[in-house]
Amino acid sequence: MEIQTLNHRHIEASSHLFIETFSREPWNERYETDEEVKQYFVNFLALDSCLGFVCLEEERLVALCIGMRKPWLKGVEYYIDQLCVAPDCQHQGIGSRFLAEIERRVKDLGMKGLLLNTEHFYPSYDFYRKNGFTELEGLVVMGKE
Repeated sequence: MEIQTLNHRHIEASSHLFIETFSREPWNERYETDEEVKQYFVNFLALDSCLGFVCLEEERLVALCIGMRKPWLKGVEYYIDQLCVAPDCQHQGIGSRFLAEIERRVKDLGMKGLLLNTEHFYPSYDFYRKNGFTELEGLVVMGKE
């Protein structure tokens, strides 16, 4: 397992993995075009605060994480926007090892913690709980278009 910092040369493989993962159960996401997903990565990588990682096994991208450095009162934390593991690589410990390495790297960069949003009824909820994440009491995610 090789972990690299996400960069522009990973966009094609990251987009493919993202679509392959999130177009399946339980997410069933639909994308108008592959370009829509590629543009998501391009836009994220253009942010000064962007920090992402990819996990390679035998040169194949099998997991990715894209997020950002987020300031808060006690320092900087790492906000995970998306994390996914290739469907044929799930339930093999790759995601947990990948997440542990991400945590180690962001702590080495001086960040004080990790933060993310997920949904109760997705498998990701149990995955994050298993890997030491807890619900932040009283926190509500809200949005408006």
